[in-house]
Amino acid sequence: MQHEIVLVVDFGGSDNQLIARKIRDCGVYAEVKPCTISELAIQDIAPNGIVLAGGGEGKNIKEFALKIPQIHMDEISTEDDVESLKAFLFDTCGCKGDWEMSTFISDSVESIREKVGKGKVLCALSGGVDSSVCTVLLSKAIGKQLTCLFVDHGLLRKDEDKQVVSAFGSGGDYDLNFIHVNARQRFYDKLAGVDDPEKKRKIIGEEFIRVFEDEADKIGAVDFLVQGTIYPDVIESGIGDAATIKSHHNVGGLPDNIDFKEIIEPVRDLFKDEVRKVGEELGLPEKIFNRQPFPGPGLAVRIVGEVTPDKVKIIQEADAIFREEIEKAGLNKEIGQYFAALTNMRSVGVVDDKRTYDYAVALRAVMTLDFMTAKVAQLPWPLLEKIADRIACEVEHVNRVLYDCTAKPPGTIELE
Repeated sequence: MQHEIVLVVDFGGSDNQLIARKIRDCGVYAEVKPCTISELAIQDIAPNGIVLAGGGEGKNIKEFALKIPQIHMDEISTEDDVESLKAFLFDTCGCKGDWEMSTFISDSVESIREKVGKGKVLCALSGGVDSSVCTVLLSKAIGKQLTCLFVDHGLLRKDEDKQVVSAFGSGGDYDLNFIHVNARQRFYDKLAGVDDPEKKRKIIGEEFIRVFEDEADKIGAVDFLVQGTIYPDVIESGIGDAATIKSHHNVGGLPDNIDFKEIIEPVRDLFKDEVRKVGEELGLPEKIFNRQPFPGPGLAVRIVGEVTPDKVKIIQEADAIFREEIEKAGLNKEIGQYFAALTNMRSVGVVDDKRTYDYAVALRAVMTLDFMTAKVAQLPWPLLEKIADRIACEVEHVNRVLYDCTAKPPGTIELE
């Protein structure tokens, strides 16, 4: 895919991802590169311009003594910063702005068809934004050459299993082979008696691999395996000397012994907001392309202590009420992430003039750009009261609702 391209060269600036996203918002494709990138590599890429992110201005310019327009930018926060960036892109670099999601889709479909040929492709479909967009792109490109495997581990949000089956199963809008595995009891049995959060994560990851292996054996050899890697994953896997925050190149924790030739990563070059735009362009239901971020182990990491089917039902119902009221208030697109979690605390309450001894639900809502740091969302007090009243009255075995006011750091975004 040949596009205008601007490089964001990372000299330790904290806003390198944000700068790249703002450049793409202007319709120009941008990539983040480490400050160790060679002049030869830059010449091979032939960028329209270079943004030097972080570090001292004097030494940075000398490192890139090329006849390519350059600008120094430590951060991008105000309207003036954006206007300066636009002037650099369009006046100094002469960019026209050819980065559009519709063009990305047509280019991707063509690229996938060329790579796959007559091969078979296997995709692990979680129902999340990234895997769903990958699925639709591949379906559009190769149809029934694609097999999607949806493993329902019983730890999804309320009705998400039905939404995935409705969208991708028989009678859905997409041309593909869809396999739905109900493995709920299998996961619940493995999690019985386990309360350590790391052990829960490992058990779920291991059991997912075992279920996937069982089903893959029935499918037989495939030529390609799909991975829903997105661009922040690539950056966080290590840019130059930067710390490796994530490791995403083991096919998302899928089995090592599945017989395939190559990995396909259809949305590898996209930021999350771009993946959502692609999903919208492709006609995915909004409940899928605008779905809230969700951890791989699902509700198991939003239940403090042992996971049981009863606890899963409690948090599914409480979380559904929270999300419904946030959407009604029109805040769903303003808040970075929001969800309900089930604490392991039980306390005395009063219902119908009788004492109860039931669970406390914690609500979590944060504002974040990169999910590396987060501030607490200051939700209106009347809204919090309404949500708390509904959860305490409508969800069995809950008599208390708390609001988590902890930033990241020192807390994490998830509550486990």
